[in-house]
Amino acid sequence: MAKGGHLKSALQGHQARIKNKQKLAQSAQMLEAKAKKTHRQQEQVVLEGKAGKNKQRGLPSTSLSNGKGKGKEKVQVPLQATQKPIIPFKPTDKILLVGEGNFSFARALVCSPPSPELVHLPASNVTATAYDTEDECYEKYADAKEIVAEIKEKGVHVVFGVDGTKLGKCQKLKGQRWDRIVFNFPHAGKGIADQDRNILSNQLLLLNFLSSASSMLTQGPIPTAFKSRKRKKSEDDDDDDESEDEGPMDEDGVNITVNAPASRGTVLITLRNVVPYTQWDLPRLAKNPPPPQTASAPPYPRFVLLRSFKFHRNVWTGYVHRMTKGERGAGGAAKTGEGGEDRTWEFYLP
Repeated sequence: MAKGGHLKSALQGHQARIKNKQKLAQSAQMLEAKAKKTHRQQEQVVLEGKAGKNKQRGLPSTSLSNGKGKGKEKVQVPLQATQKPIIPFKPTDKILLVGEGNFSFARALVCSPPSPELVHLPASNVTATAYDTEDECYEKYADAKEIVAEIKEKGVHVVFGVDGTKLGKCQKLKGQRWDRIVFNFPHAGKGIADQDRNILSNQLLLLNFLSSASSMLTQGPIPTAFKSRKRKKSEDDDDDDESEDEGPMDEDGVNITVNAPASRGTVLITLRNVVPYTQWDLPRLAKNPPPPQTASAPPYPRFVLLRSFKFHRNVWTGYVHRMTKGERGAGGAAKTGEGGEDRTWEFYLP
């Protein structure tokens, strides 16, 4: 129990740091809102004073727009430049998809590619796997059988009964390496009511998946990404702050160029970027994993975060994220958090 406790205490330490950051962020937001409210009140007092003087002089009065009534002042808001969604695949990539569910992402990738160059991606370069057996998959997801038949006809390799935390034990995957190993919206699916225990179970899933994938990535030069400078890091900045690790992101107006030559493989994990998923602390777990549960177990591999970027579901034609437990409620669509965005983190081994 003592040895296993080291991992649990380390993960709980991750959770405590996240909660403290969230509290500080909430406090900052409250102070900012209070300051804005005070500023608006001061502006209103000044304008009312001007309006009184103008009335005495027989001049027309003016007012700031508050979104109500007449006399609304038009404020011109600068528009952000349109950004192209990041598609993290090349037509030469060998791709392993983990935890596919109903295989709709695999179908979108090979049947309706989101970028012109991926039209040239051979379907045989894609291996799509599901945790369920074939019968379980078809029982859980009504559309899975049709989708599987479609992608198999295209040439996709489909494998059932694959545990993403034990990829090396799957006979059909042994001896192979991939340029991209992808796990979209991983979830332990244990239905644990206690929040801390639920977070812990999903952190273990992420750690074990990253460990499992580490031996199946292609080898080669370190993948590189070039970004425009945002700001110099101050001495007060936290070295482990996620915003510094995110790398180049088109949505934030950063120009990126990922090297074209073949490089070592990367792991891509997509999660909902809202609570409780942010509490899993994926970037920190990958970069600085806790000790293993037992002394005899090998240490978890340390990954480097190449970049993170917004995951645009709408560019993946026909892709619908399904719940781990299958099609239950809301037409089988998963509700992975309200608000926020979907975000992909891409890692490589140093």
